[in-house]
Amino acid sequence: MQKQKTLATSFSMQGKGLHTGLDIQITFHPAPENHGYKIKRVDLEGEPVIDAVAENVAGTQRGTVLSKNGIQVSTIEHAMAALYAYEIDNCLIEVNAPEFPILDGSFFSEEIQKAGVVEQNAPKDYYIVKHKIEVKDEETGSSLIILPDDKFSVNVLISFNSSVLSNQFATLNDL
Repeated sequence: MQKQKTLATSFSMQGKGLHTGLDIQITFHPAPENHGYKIKRVDLEGEPVIDAVAENVAGTQRGTVLSKNGIQVSTIEHAMAALYAYEIDNCLIEVNAPEFPILDGSFFSEEIQKAGVVEQNAPKDYYIVKHKIEVKDEETGSSLIILPDDKFSVNVLISFNSSVLSNQFATLNDL
């Protein structure tokens, strides 16, 4: 059984905000078991915390926006991808702006590697797909289909109504 993981130590990074142009400081901290990813807006009174969960996604145009109780944080996707790539389950992220600095995921990955990753005692929590799930957006023509399987596999297809951009696809399989 796989166990949850967190950072071995905290680390901070600085960068510019893509949408605000602000100089932004972001700090990643180890977190206890079953904490998940939480983002604390240290620039706001009361330092509100937003859970980085699907229910709090408020927008995905030009970046991922999380919102809770009127508080937002955006451009989180590169940092989230790096945490996921290192199998980190629990992390508290403090940011002093309404967005994360616009840094490529490799910058976050380098800092995670330097900080180190530690295993915790709690078992990892998985969502197990037991039946077909399909979501369609009639307005955009987008659809998502999730099927049960014993192994991880993703197939992505995109078709543009454009003479410049051709259809594209990618496949990712669990090795």
